[in-house]
Amino acid sequence: MKLSSILGKGKPTLSFEVFPPKTADKYDTVQQAVEEIAQLNPAYMSVTYGAGGGTSAFTTSIAANILKNHGVTPLAHLTCVSSTRQMIRDQVTLLKENGIENILALRGDIPQEGGALSDYHYASELIYELKNLGDFCIGAACYPDGHVESKNVAEDILHLKEKVDAGCDFLTTQMFFDNHVLYSFLYKIREAGITVPVVAGIMPVTNASQIKRICALSGTYLPQRFKAIVDRFGDHTAAMQQAGIAYATDQIIDLFANGVNAVHVYSMNKPAVARQIQKNLSEILA
Repeated sequence: MKLSSILGKGKPTLSFEVFPPKTADKYDTVQQAVEEIAQLNPAYMSVTYGAGGGTSAFTTSIAANILKNHGVTPLAHLTCVSSTRQMIRDQVTLLKENGIENILALRGDIPQEGGALSDYHYASELIYELKNLGDFCIGAACYPDGHVESKNVAEDILHLKEKVDAGCDFLTTQMFFDNHVLYSFLYKIREAGITVPVVAGIMPVTNASQIKRICALSGTYLPQRFKAIVDRFGDHTAAMQQAGIAYATDQIIDLFANGVNAVHVYSMNKPAVARQIQKNLSEILA
């Protein structure tokens, strides 16, 4: 099923993200976590993809398993950084062969060791090509706090409009911890003529080191209320997990109450986290 048939129906939906193992010897452990999350029957599950296709085979096999063995709609990530056009076409062929209809098209992080972006410079180029390679429902990323490489909000929204004009069917946000940041962002992009559905990305933070890495990579704004939670419970693993899940649940309830009906949880291959959030929202999602 295409995500365009799931999103925008006016009812709350919850989806989860998983990531493939970096090495083959970890595949079974990751697959077990993926299957436990799939058994929660989310609206869909996204499967991430390594830069340059490092985990491309794992991405496709996990997405295919989610679809064929659990009946859950998969969303396969596809990054173009360091990729040639032939590499992308080969990956698209593999996705088609496995019946995968939804792709999250991303530029991806530039490798720390440097190097050219090969045949692609921007996600919009990948989106345009995917539209010509098959009948896919294509998503793209957006950044309520602003992309770290953009000079300002106006430039960021301009690039986002380029993705939509290239054929993007929906957007998924980078994680954010202040819902007012998202509401302001939605107003600005609607004013700019971007009308595709927007899925709100929520990260349940379960340890203090996790949040430090997130902020270093994305520049995400942390409200004082959230900082206080990390300061108070960050050194206590169980307490931080409980508080992080509670904070994420509170965010999601507020989003649903204010008409943001599609929420995607960055569940980090943690079935217990996904399960608890879904339980906290059981009557709301019913």
